[in-house]
Amino acid sequence: MPLALIPLLVRLRPVVGRLGPRLPADADRQAGQATAEYALVLLGAAVIAIALITWATGSGRIGDLFDAVFDELQSRM
Repeated sequence: MPLALIPLLVRLRPVVGRLGPRLPADADRQAGQATAEYALVLLGAAVIAIALITWATGSGRIGDLFDAVFDELQSRM
């Protein structure tokens, strides 16, 4: 870089900073809302997963599934 450009770049630095992209005033609130929505979706997914696991273990379906898988593996050996 030619040395003659350094003073020009030093003078342009504040101007470039003012011309950069600006976030709207409520960008922080929107980011917080997106985080809250994400947390609620994860909470809903966890509730559904717990309900499914509770039903599957109470009905004996998981044990039947594992028995079927192990029986199939043993028959192929």
